[in-house]
Amino acid sequence: MTTITAKPITAEAFAPYGELLTARPAPDRFINAGRCERHHALATVERGEGEAIISIFRSEPVSLPYDCALLERHPLGSQAFMPLGPDAWLSVVAPDEGGKPGAPLAFIVPAGMGVNLRAGVWHGVLTPLDRAADFLVVDREGNGVNLEEVVIAPVTITA
Repeated sequence: MTTITAKPITAEAFAPYGELLTARPAPDRFINAGRCERHHALATVERGEGEAIISIFRSEPVSLPYDCALLERHPLGSQAFMPLGPDAWLSVVAPDEGGKPGAPLAFIVPAGMGVNLRAGVWHGVLTPLDRAADFLVVDREGNGVNLEEVVIAPVTITA
């Protein structure tokens, strides 16, 4: 079995897979009579011919070490995950290698930060750490098959 170490997430390391959803060091502008910082257009919703929808996903937790054996992707639209709770979580991604997932990478995502996965990016299932969590999810609804799942040889993820 392969073992990988989850690394702290950075915008540069995650860039091949999508964008981080977190406030920038300085806002793009102030709105609401100057009372509200706007960190504008942090990511793009890819939706093809479908609609962008907003959902809440409630996921059971995992603990590290964690054996990841299922990857999925959404070829017709992006998928954004924003945690609604106070805890860090795990994001597992993998490059595409000829229509199949390559070697997975794992990132520890701090509390209050989300990710936007580009259309077609292989990723693990939602994995809050140590306790169940809710996530606000923005993704695509519409015609066409927008979910591919692949069972892989388990990869053990450690901290």
